[in-house]
Amino acid sequence: MKKLMLISFALALVMSLLALAQEATKPGEMKQETPKGEKASPKAVSLAGKVSADGKTFVDKDNKSWTLSNPEVLKGHEGHEVTLTGHVDAAKNEVHVVSVKMGKAQMKDTTKKDEMKK
Repeated sequence: MKKLMLISFALALVMSLLALAQEATKPGEMKQETPKGEKASPKAVSLAGKVSADGKTFVDKDNKSWTLSNPEVLKGHEGHEVTLTGHVDAAKNEVHVVSVKMGKAQMKDTTKKDEMKK
């Protein structure tokens, strides 16, 4: 009789644990994954263009406007021609900037100013 009670208790415990496990993994509570087309590009892409005056957007050579997900990286480059390397999210028209290089015309002007100071 004790053995039967112990088996019944163990079975009830296992069943309640299974019910809790199912409750915790409801589809609505799971993290929603974005479709593959909406994910940012895994490889870094180079874009040449101009940073806006406020430093929050970037217009490439094809006149396509991109929102910058980390505009603090471009601080000091507002209004300049630059080449960005970053991860592009085409669905959101957004770029996460990894590195910045000044445009050739801007670099020449900077070099001339530096030479004049000497």
